[in-house]
Amino acid sequence: MSILLLHSGGTIGMAQTPDGLAPKAGLVEEAIKAALPAGTDLITVAFDPLLDSADVGPAEWNRFLDVIDAHPEMPVILTHGTDTMAYTGAALSQALAGAARRVVLCGSMVPLGMGGDAEANLEQAIAAVLDPSQQGVMLAFSGKILPADGLVKHDTHAADAFRAQPQDPMPSPLHRRFGAQRLAVLTLSPGMPADMLEAALSCLDGAVLRIFGAGTAMSTPAILEVFSRATQAGKRLRAVSQCETGGLTQGAYAAGAGLWATGVENGGVETPEAALIRLWLS
Repeated sequence: MSILLLHSGGTIGMAQTPDGLAPKAGLVEEAIKAALPAGTDLITVAFDPLLDSADVGPAEWNRFLDVIDAHPEMPVILTHGTDTMAYTGAALSQALAGAARRVVLCGSMVPLGMGGDAEANLEQAIAAVLDPSQQGVMLAFSGKILPADGLVKHDTHAADAFRAQPQDPMPSPLHRRFGAQRLAVLTLSPGMPADMLEAALSCLDGAVLRIFGAGTAMSTPAILEVFSRATQAGKRLRAVSQCETGGLTQGAYAAGAGLWATGVENGGVETPEAALIRLWLS
């Protein structure tokens, strides 16, 4: 059996240098080869240079998808930094919806060889990628296999850093690659000036709006007018809750009526990351 290692970078593949932690070529590849069962071949595609996950975005998601598509028969381990793991998890989950692929994301809070979580996470990823009962895009982390479509990194330091919020079933995407749309996540906050929102939306083709609770937002006429003009101009605005769980219930509160009347889409239980990817691919 052959498996594909797609190594993009991240803490898991770093080593100590005089200037602090930095990527070390070959570290992840050697660790996986040593842990693979006999008779398993490892095909490796490594980014050069290796990336901090803060630098992973639409262009890199397209590179991941190109490599995955170029190896159609192989299950995949993708090693990746934790900071934007939730975005990449949502991106690959949605782009590969209906494709019957097995992709296991893996990272760590502490690099290999430093007595932390990296070795155990890699062993778990190997077990998952070799298990034919596993399908879809998932994360192997801290003793758990999590669906990658609704990941939340809820802790900046602990080994058990991720949770997974259940997402609604995903339709096959209209597009399997990420285009040049200018999209962003905007968080509403009390006292936010309407002209700031207008300036941000003037630079964007669409946005995810993180609104309050189960679906409320400020009823300031100037802000609602900004949203209304944006949607009338063809900009897609998709709302999600600032709460980690529970999602939105349109119509639950009168305080949200003004927002929904502007043409903002209801993202329901979507995480901000999943909603942003939905705007890109649908």
